[in-house]
Amino acid sequence: MSDEQELLADGGPVSSGSPALDYILKGGYASNRVHLIEGEPGSGKTTLGLQFLLEGAAKGETCLYITLSESRDELLHVATTHGWDLGGIDIFELVPPELSLDTEREQSIVYASDLELGETVQMVMEEVERIAPARIVFDSLSEIRLLAQGPLRFRRQVMALKHYFAKHQCTVLFLDDLTQTENDLSLHSLAHGVVRLDQLAVSYGSERRRLRVFKMRARAFRGGFHDFAIRKGGLEIFPRLVASSYPETGLEERVATSGIEELDRLSGGGLDYGTSTLIIGPSGSGKSTLALTYIYSGLQSGETGFFVSFDETEAVFLRRAKGLGMDLDPYLKSGHFTFRQVDPAELSPGELTSILRDLVDTGATMVVLDSLSGYQHAMPEDQYMLLQMHEIVTYLNQQGILTFLILTQTGMVGNMQSPVDLTYLADSVMLLRFFEAEGEIRRAVSVLKKRTGPHESAIREMAIDQGGIRVGPKLDGFRGVLTGVPTFEGKSRLLEERGAQRN
Repeated sequence: MSDEQELLADGGPVSSGSPALDYILKGGYASNRVHLIEGEPGSGKTTLGLQFLLEGAAKGETCLYITLSESRDELLHVATTHGWDLGGIDIFELVPPELSLDTEREQSIVYASDLELGETVQMVMEEVERIAPARIVFDSLSEIRLLAQGPLRFRRQVMALKHYFAKHQCTVLFLDDLTQTENDLSLHSLAHGVVRLDQLAVSYGSERRRLRVFKMRARAFRGGFHDFAIRKGGLEIFPRLVASSYPETGLEERVATSGIEELDRLSGGGLDYGTSTLIIGPSGSGKSTLALTYIYSGLQSGETGFFVSFDETEAVFLRRAKGLGMDLDPYLKSGHFTFRQVDPAELSPGELTSILRDLVDTGATMVVLDSLSGYQHAMPEDQYMLLQMHEIVTYLNQQGILTFLILTQTGMVGNMQSPVDLTYLADSVMLLRFFEAEGEIRRAVSVLKKRTGPHESAIREMAIDQGGIRVGPKLDGFRGVLTGVPTFEGKSRLLEERGAQRN
């Protein structure tokens, strides 16, 4: 092997123990290098470090956990809560001389920190010499910082440890809990890679956690914030969705129909796979039912559907669907239909995109997000919702998925407003409205936009009963239907009287 090949192999990827983090780091940590994992207490640094060592132990490597901040019993307790066995990992519980209860080791000199820090580092080196580990987690640098009592001496000591570990061909994670008042960026310059773990407290709901790679030398890592959650089994990381990473490949042109002749005529023959349709209207106007009509028709044709609901439980959804003549139980049992109820107070946007990717990978061809108002509440930073939705829609389109985005407008009749404008993202836009006629509240449906072909510009009446959706002829006798306050100007061509059954 040439010197150049040996140099490349020396810094080659080492698995972090998390496939998602390996994906973000383009392979994992760099072998025989020092990495900095920083984050406030409770952000998941210890858990991430243990995952790294467990991966090494599973491969037969010698692994060492050096702890100055947590006891051995605390580490074993953490491992037990995750269902892990640390039997293959050496734990070195380091007690600096100044923290020892042995009175003979206490220092009486005023400036004893020089000797205390030196002895502490010497104990670390002796343990490394003794077991010759391939992987090391050093928890934490905050204790070394306190012993150093100054930034210059601290930097020199960390640099000495870095060179020592490199000499012994160790891949090292330095954990730092950011207890200093300001970020010590000098550590960033010493480390080969830097990963920051953040936890954000929101006004309501559980805290949001996210990860960011600040640097990884000689590696085109995937930047930006990546959501994650700490669950039994370790950190579950959800890489940020980048649509350009999933290029479009020769998709077959297919059209989805609703099974309702008048509705399909309104949409120009149906909706194309690989496009997104925004269904917009006030609450109760039939948006979810309209999307479900397309899903049910597709299921009957052998397609696979996925319905994400922020607003409705599974039991209520299934009962409502069955009351409309759409029994989804057989498709749930066969795996062709999946319903996922989402709590916007608990789910991060990154986890939702991860769920979508998993379902697409397993063969889903139709997706409904009901509703975007709920998804907006899941966003800790609402101003970035449009960017995230752009990535989601582009990704689903490139995978040939028929996507329905449901957006609820505020108000019931008259002037209405949308919480966010997504009409420019969608390939098709279907608008639902209430209007009053003959002393009854009625519904109207129209298609405002369709990029992939022609569509009717007509406004048709829509009714919902136990047989599902019915769509009538063009409402040519009314003006102002979309405003919710129509004016009757001609012969009525409404659907049959209330209570009429489908033939």
